[in-house]
Amino acid sequence: MLYKFPQYIIEVIQSLERAGFEAFVVGGCVRDLLLNNEPKDWDIATNGKPEDILKIFPDGKYENDFGTVMLPLKYIEGVAEENWNGPNVEITTYRIESKYSDKRHPDEVKFAKTLEEDLSRRDFTVNAMAIHVTCNMKHETEKKYEIIDLFGGQEDLKKKIIRAVGEAEERFDEDALRMMRAVRFAVQLSGNTPHPNPLLIKERGESEWEIEEKTFLAIKKNSKNLKYVSHERIQDEFDKIMLSENPSKGVELLVESKLMDEFIPEIIATIGVKQNRHHYFGPYNTVYAHLLASLEKCPSEKLEVRLASFFHDIGKPKSKRGEGEMSTFYSHEYIGAKMVEKILERMKYPRKIIEKTVMLVKNHMFYYNVDEVGESGVRRVVQKVGVENISDLIDVRIADRLGSGVAKAVPYKLRHFKFMVEKVSSDAISVKQLKINGNDLIAELKIQPGPKIGAILDVLLAQVIDDQTLNEKEKLLELAKDLDKKDLAELRAFAKQKIEKEKKEEEELMKKKYWVE
Repeated sequence: MLYKFPQYIIEVIQSLERAGFEAFVVGGCVRDLLLNNEPKDWDIATNGKPEDILKIFPDGKYENDFGTVMLPLKYIEGVAEENWNGPNVEITTYRIESKYSDKRHPDEVKFAKTLEEDLSRRDFTVNAMAIHVTCNMKHETEKKYEIIDLFGGQEDLKKKIIRAVGEAEERFDEDALRMMRAVRFAVQLSGNTPHPNPLLIKERGESEWEIEEKTFLAIKKNSKNLKYVSHERIQDEFDKIMLSENPSKGVELLVESKLMDEFIPEIIATIGVKQNRHHYFGPYNTVYAHLLASLEKCPSEKLEVRLASFFHDIGKPKSKRGEGEMSTFYSHEYIGAKMVEKILERMKYPRKIIEKTVMLVKNHMFYYNVDEVGESGVRRVVQKVGVENISDLIDVRIADRLGSGVAKAVPYKLRHFKFMVEKVSSDAISVKQLKINGNDLIAELKIQPGPKIGAILDVLLAQVIDDQTLNEKEKLLELAKDLDKKDLAELRAFAKQKIEKEKKEEEELMKKKYWVE
């Protein structure tokens, strides 16, 4: 096999060896090379100390306690930093690590003398290999490569197994985040081969990776140690699982290993909660099975859409009324939206991601029937979510439908809804789009500045959403004259009454026909 090393990696190794030090390509980039994948980052291990490395690469960045020097981009084929979009290059001194009192960081980092000591501290066998490059030759095709594999990493690559280096419990006791990483690697390396039944965790396809039994049992035994890991680090690993090509498998592993109990226990509450007649998965007709299936069928690669597809029915256990196929889950979307907001805040997600995910969960039950919902109903949906989010909302709906066992991904009614959104996209759905504003009310109707103006505009907007022909300055002024006769409390009550009426009408439609076909 010809390993495709960039020339700058060869030159880094040559520079270190010319200075009298050992140099090996190590870790995940070796795994990627052996799998014929392009490494995302390059890691080089050496017996040279950081101060020695900095003498060879004087502009290197050494801003950590782990003996790692970041290679400055000026050494990478002369590419300007602002133009560089390639992988990072890190040069790290061999090291061994002492006791991990906080289950996450070593109390002390000690430099090691040999490559074997360095590899023995790594997490999984497939990440604990090294490659030595004999780079005296002039031509790349004549270079020689030696694989150093002390823990059976190559065999585990062939068998598609994630196995801890040495004693699994020791590895996870040292760094509890490694448990999340085990799940993430099993998912990412499996690629795009989702298994047919998302609840039979032991039935895997030929190209899927597994976590070796002893390693998995050690994760299960030490799962509570995840509480020592920061929410931000857990979130980062969880995002990688969710954005992988087989996220439902990752969720299964997180649940079966008990890791999910530690950071999203709300998901555990959905296990065993039976669905109603609108979901068809036979003996697996539960909320949890539906969430898994919806995530697996999600057509989007956006994080917020995948999160919303996974969380969209998380409020069902709290809203369930009755049993059997006629049970109901009214308002589960509102309950779920509140739960999702708390979950994502707890996990320290950025506010922007929280707000969009919550919005998608809250509105995933929007009702649309060609014969029952007209342009005003579509405008109200667009007003709630924003025209820029309609496609994402539809993707959540598609995931929801397919996760319920419905064969057609984008049926006629959803296609017609998209058409209607495009049709009304230029209609007025916000106060800013009205043909009058507060200054007009002050100037032409002599209405005094104050909160009453905003209340009048809100009522006018509600009327315009129902009938766009009213959005003309003269018509709006006439309507505003009548509204001005009401006091502020009456205006607010009138607006609230109209909102409640619209909400009740929408709920009645959903009760009449719970699902969009």
